[in-house]
Amino acid sequence: MVQIPAKTLTLEEFLKLPETEPASEYIDGRIVQKPMPQGEHSVIQTELAPAINLVVKQKKIARAFSELRCTFGGRSIVPDISVFLWDRIPRKENSGVANVFSIAPDWTIEILSPEQSQTKVTKNILHCLKHGTQMGWLIDPQEQSVFVYLPDRATTFYDEPGKSLPVPEFAKDFHLTVEGLFGWLLE
Repeated sequence: MVQIPAKTLTLEEFLKLPETEPASEYIDGRIVQKPMPQGEHSVIQTELAPAINLVVKQKKIARAFSELRCTFGGRSIVPDISVFLWDRIPRKENSGVANVFSIAPDWTIEILSPEQSQTKVTKNILHCLKHGTQMGWLIDPQEQSVFVYLPDRATTFYDEPGKSLPVPEFAKDFHLTVEGLFGWLLE
């Protein structure tokens, strides 16, 4: 994780800065650049978002977005995958998807990179839950495990291959096992 030293900026000043590659986030008054995704991270992100959309987008229940900036509650974060209920997706006047998302996702999914701080990522998930997110996943490709976060409930941990991963109620028709998730790494 690269921290960019600079004078203290407000959230509004941060949002006026040019985007970085990889994305930078605004957390507790600091700018923190996300690590560059590597192979395992990229495979999981590339497969998971379309798999979710295949189930929820067609029926206009929800939509999964990759690397979408979400600014709310004094932070501006870029979860690896953000899922929004269809009627909560910010829209332009022509009904197209808006560029600015100033709300928490309904389901946030983070994929841990080798050099990334699990604590920092967990804090972002907890921030989302505090602001209305229904569920958060923290996927650890190296450990082949998934931590599942819910508001006001104990965190659960999934690493048994045949175990089905829990999903928010709105995505109840989306089924994925631990083995299915990490099986993408073998393709």
